[in-house]
Amino acid sequence: MVARGTLLNNEPLAKYTSWRVGGPAQHLYIPENKADLIEFIASLPAGEPLYWMGLGSNLLVRDGGIRGTVINTRGRLKEMYLADSERVYVEAGVPCAHVARFCADLGLTGAEFLAGIPGTMGGALKMNAGAFGGETWSIVERVEMINPRGEVILRDHHEFEVAYRSVKGLADEWFLSTQLKLSKGNSEASQQHIKALLEKRNASQPTNKPTCGSVFKNPPGDYAARLIEACGLKGFAIGGAVVSEKHANFIENRGNASSEDIEALIEHIQTQVQTQFGISLQTEVCRVGEKA
Repeated sequence: MVARGTLLNNEPLAKYTSWRVGGPAQHLYIPENKADLIEFIASLPAGEPLYWMGLGSNLLVRDGGIRGTVINTRGRLKEMYLADSERVYVEAGVPCAHVARFCADLGLTGAEFLAGIPGTMGGALKMNAGAFGGETWSIVERVEMINPRGEVILRDHHEFEVAYRSVKGLADEWFLSTQLKLSKGNSEASQQHIKALLEKRNASQPTNKPTCGSVFKNPPGDYAARLIEACGLKGFAIGGAVVSEKHANFIENRGNASSEDIEALIEHIQTQVQTQFGISLQTEVCRVGEKA
């Protein structure tokens, strides 16, 4: 099989992540489209470690990089269409914000919250990403998966154990696409809703800074940002990584941060919150790769 996509070796990943940090990928594959990706995965040697990256948000790649193959779907796996009057087909590489606008333009309601998720549909499916009270899997009807042998499997929502920022039942399978089930609504009302959500997000979050999105999950009955701020950690820095002054559940790269700086700051925050409140903050961000 001659891959139609682009295969890069020892490729630095910092430029692919929203934090702008990360060591090299041993192999980075940018597929031409879904069919090409399926062929490429089927051609890989058995046991090859596979990692997936969309917009690179919610992801901390350690400075030592990643051994194995990273699949980058940014700008790929981007097909999206109306399957029937209330269902939308979305491939894993489509940014969540595009899905929100597409559904709103069609007069379908229920996906507006996706406008506040700074990643792709694949990442949102993997972690049940949410924003403004909405969660990805609340609108998922079924998904298309691929396994390490390149076999494509259709699975229904009920085959997964879904909870807050958690999806169990993946077992060496990755998302290729999903079918969303929505409700008929009013296009103008949905567009206005999205506009209001984005204004709220821009007012409360450092959307113009290099961050990964929210770093920590909210503990039951509380907010990670409130706890971090109550510890006096807004503006606290380690190296080039700093707790955002605008929203304490965001860590910004001031321009010279390493993954090590960010990870050390994450652990410092966890220690302080545990010490002062007896609460163990769990990370929402996915940490991958090896330390330098």
